[in-house]
Amino acid sequence: MDPNSSLFLLIAAFLGIVVLFIFLYFVPVGLWITAIFSNVRVGLLELVGMRFRKVPPSVIVNSLITATKAGLHLTTGDLETHYLAGGNVPNVIRALISADKANISLSFKQATAIDLAGRDVFEAVQISVNPKVINTPNVAAVAADGIQLIAKARVTVRANIAQLVGGAGEDTILARVGEGIVTSIGSAATHKSVLENPDKISKLVLQRGLDAGTAFEILSIDIADIDVGANIGAKLQIDQASADLKVAEAKAEERRAMAVALEQEMKARNVEMRAKVIEAEAEVPKALAEAFRSGQLGVMDYYRMENIKSDTSMRDSIANSDKDSKDSGSGKSEKK
Repeated sequence: MDPNSSLFLLIAAFLGIVVLFIFLYFVPVGLWITAIFSNVRVGLLELVGMRFRKVPPSVIVNSLITATKAGLHLTTGDLETHYLAGGNVPNVIRALISADKANISLSFKQATAIDLAGRDVFEAVQISVNPKVINTPNVAAVAADGIQLIAKARVTVRANIAQLVGGAGEDTILARVGEGIVTSIGSAATHKSVLENPDKISKLVLQRGLDAGTAFEILSIDIADIDVGANIGAKLQIDQASADLKVAEAKAEERRAMAVALEQEMKARNVEMRAKVIEAEAEVPKALAEAFRSGQLGVMDYYRMENIKSDTSMRDSIANSDKDSKDSGSGKSEKK
């Protein structure tokens, strides 16, 4: 056999295998046969068109087979449109089947809208069938008597299918329940009444309609635990008393500073008055000299005035010495 002809046959066989793989890739015959035996009408041209639109035919056809077997009437166009919009087609089909078996009203349009909104529609259906329990974090509140209570609640919710698109999530439920617990404890007269009947908190919170505008329906709110915290009222009173004490001390210090300033002012005035007295005394010799010069005062008058001053000074010294002797005598008698 000619070597050239053998090489040609090998190349032809290789090219034939490549063409076969390309054909089977663009024309999934096996998937088409599976759809026929599952009573799902899908044309080969539709499968080829999915390849060109970059839609995996296996995802669409298998989901359509599952939906058809479950009694759902859907078309490849519906599933392909949802896939091109960025949706999770198998998850939507599972959600529709679960809702149909649980007698929950859920249309394909609702399911795709919920899926495109970023929520897990299959999980939402499961929560609607089997309610979910959400544990709130510790919520601290203060009763009217100033005692702090720390409560923890369990909230049982069920998914509200009609509110899944645009409805608030779990964080909003937890925030509203926490607010309701704080309000309920704060309105209690004493913390003992709350500890005796914790179900009052659940009743008051449920009456507020906290699930309005959310994607869930609150079935029950159960208080799991209540602990007694700090005496906030006493701490506030202590802080207020400390603040009042500081204010009083500041005012007392202000009065003391004013008194010291007044004392210094009086000392300055005393010094000023003494200076004036000394100044006035300095004018006496001048006046005497002027009197001598004018002839209004004679030498004998001056002597008599000096004698009077000496007598007065002597009498003052005698009086002071008598007073000191009396004081010393009274001191000795007291010592005896």
